[in-house]
Amino acid sequence: MLRYDVIVIGGGIVGLSTAYALVRRAPGTTVAILEKETSWAVHQTGRNSGVIHSGLYYKPGSLKARFAVEGARRMVEFCAEHGIAHEVTGKLVVATDPSELGRMKTLFQRGEANGVPVRELTSDQIREYEPNVRAIAGLHVGTTGIVDYTDVCRTLVGLLHAEGVSLRTGAGVTSLAVHPGEVVVQTRLGEVRGRVVVNCAGLYSDRIAAMAARAEGGAPPPVRIVPFRGEYHELAPHRRGLVRGLVYPVPDPAFPFLGVHLTRGIHGDVHVGPNAVLALRREGYAWTQADPRELAATLGYSGMWHIARRHWRYGAGEMLRSLAKPAFTRAVQRMLPAVTADDLVRAPAGVRAQAVRPDGELVDDFLFTGGERIVNVLNAPSPAATASLPIGEEIADRVRERLAAGI
Repeated sequence: MLRYDVIVIGGGIVGLSTAYALVRRAPGTTVAILEKETSWAVHQTGRNSGVIHSGLYYKPGSLKARFAVEGARRMVEFCAEHGIAHEVTGKLVVATDPSELGRMKTLFQRGEANGVPVRELTSDQIREYEPNVRAIAGLHVGTTGIVDYTDVCRTLVGLLHAEGVSLRTGAGVTSLAVHPGEVVVQTRLGEVRGRVVVNCAGLYSDRIAAMAARAEGGAPPPVRIVPFRGEYHELAPHRRGLVRGLVYPVPDPAFPFLGVHLTRGIHGDVHVGPNAVLALRREGYAWTQADPRELAATLGYSGMWHIARRHWRYGAGEMLRSLAKPAFTRAVQRMLPAVTADDLVRAPAGVRAQAVRPDGELVDDFLFTGGERIVNVLNAPSPAATASLPIGEEIADRVRERLAAGI
């Protein structure tokens, strides 16, 4: 019988960072990580643009603001310590229309409140950084960086293996049961038992949380995961010179998405995107990848109907940019006029696990819930990769409280 102090469900960067924090803060704690795929960081972690976010966008005092600012610093330190390729590049946030200037000023004030080094730029100053970018004003953020988060996860896996953590891939969870003194987790590889379970299941975190609630006799999760696919293009290799670094539009505060942006990655490629459309399954990375039952469950959720009623114009625009390359190209040309449709090559898409309340409110901050033996991570989209080290410590502290209580 496999028994551990802590079982972590999910082998993305948040799950791995949680295990890393546990073995560092509480030596001797036995930990197992259960990942349903056959390798690590397959979904949200391995399908993002690789940005180390500064903490510019987030409400002062929120978990996102605190953990992103600290996480950016810690991620750079972790990469330097372990020889992981990374670069602190800085980034530009640019306004292309006078209507965006008020929002940009608010963003500047938010960055200052969060302790982010940010300064205002004129259009001429923007051209010194990015000669091909068109903008009337902008912000420069000094602490933004780039990294390949799969490299970070590969390092974490090596460190966890050296600490004796049980690393189990192909171990999809099928059920949970709570017994006196332990939680019994049934997986495709058999049964595992632990004193405390941490749910870092990303796109399926609400499903695992519902299992846990039934097992503990608690309330169901207060949110549902709605999957939004973010579709990327890349600049063709001969056109990568159009962009030197990272360029973002001024975001719309009504949405958690940052809009189509330009990101030079650590390997030299330049990502363009993403847009945001409803995915037809939780791991639906293309229009051809659909699951009728998952889609029906999403469309039958009251929160989804509220989103559709409030934001149908925004959603229609995103869908148009998904289905019609000229429309996507026009969105990019607002910042980068020289780009053409022929310069844009399809790149792998990602799916954002966005927690949505029944009234249609999109949860804007990281969200943790749980019972006596369960800690659920119910909302950890971007900037969770950036913030993963302090997020892992936050979760580890919650676990240690449960272990210390001798439940």
